[in-house]
Amino acid sequence: MSSPRIEAALRLAEAAALRDPFSLPPDGRPRTRHVAIGDPQADITRFLALLDRHGLLAPDGLLAPEVRLVSVGDHFDWGKAPEREAVATSAVRLLAWMASHPADQLLPLLGNHDLSRVSELAGFTDARFAAAQREADRIYRGEATDAAEERDFLARHPDVPNVELIARDFSTFREVQRDWVAHLLRAGRFRAAHAASERWLVLHAGVTREDLRALGLPEDRQGHAPSVAEALNGALDAAVRAWDGHGPFTVPHLHHPGTADYGEGRGIFYQRPSLLPEEAPLRALTPRRRFDPRRLPPGLVQVVGHTRDKRCRELLALPPGAHDGVLRHLVTDGTTVDYQLGPPGDTDPTRAVLVFTDGGMRESPLDSFELLDLDTGRAARPVAERGART
Repeated sequence: MSSPRIEAALRLAEAAALRDPFSLPPDGRPRTRHVAIGDPQADITRFLALLDRHGLLAPDGLLAPEVRLVSVGDHFDWGKAPEREAVATSAVRLLAWMASHPADQLLPLLGNHDLSRVSELAGFTDARFAAAQREADRIYRGEATDAAEERDFLARHPDVPNVELIARDFSTFREVQRDWVAHLLRAGRFRAAHAASERWLVLHAGVTREDLRALGLPEDRQGHAPSVAEALNGALDAAVRAWDGHGPFTVPHLHHPGTADYGEGRGIFYQRPSLLPEEAPLRALTPRRRFDPRRLPPGLVQVVGHTRDKRCRELLALPPGAHDGVLRHLVTDGTTVDYQLGPPGDTDPTRAVLVFTDGGMRESPLDSFELLDLDTGRAARPVAERGART
């Protein structure tokens, strides 16, 4: 899992992470290859190896000049407790490597783990987080967590919704990560969505007609990816301008962080498609954690991460299974829902589509993990299929 290009990228990332947070401006150069990569919750070396396998890295360790890469979000938090320090360092290096590219070449999109650094974790210092995590590690036992102990914990830490968030979900937080996220938000580098074409929209978890109606986007524009991206990014930018940089970051209608009083965070960076009858009350909320996929905007193809195959099958009440690495899709006509492995192929413009890119980057074999070619709507072809390269 190494090459001269990967080694060059690692050196560049390590050096960039030692700098204060920064972001390069756009350079305006045309790009001929447009690729999306699912949730990069894996060591930076693995992430770079995936890019190199697909011929996306140049000899200097940056993206090849003709490549535009869209990362669908969630750049933090994976692994087990003994890995936390290494994971925290790796994630900062990954963001620093991304920031070393022109803003119009590498587009990092926001996920709920990215936003947590300025939302649920906005009030934590490294020292306070370490102390809270020691306590959380002692208390957290999954479904067997003692409710009284958790209530006492939340009384001392009311800015988080549960003990699991500190022990597991957002377990590799460091203050320097918040510095990077805040800078990339203020620089306009972190985006809520990217329009890859007239119909194809890339974002972390997906939007419904209700989300877009809350932003005032007319129904006849909800299937037009550039209009949707403009509305989502406009709401994000307005929220950044209104944010004082200290309190938890929110985006009206789109992102509400979790707290002990509010419960778990809700909005377009958290939500997942669900058809489970018992989750109907969660689907009725706006913002929400679950949405009815039949409420997706017709005509829009949404490229998302956030949800792996096993979880999709659970939430859509399908037979169990788990296929890591591969692209998947969901198509709905507003009444029926069809979920299949693979990209969607040619899509009926009257239907709504989700294309899932979260293949479990950390667990999936490298040779099974698919990137999405945004130009063709198919899985990107690895170098071995396009002609070998040294």
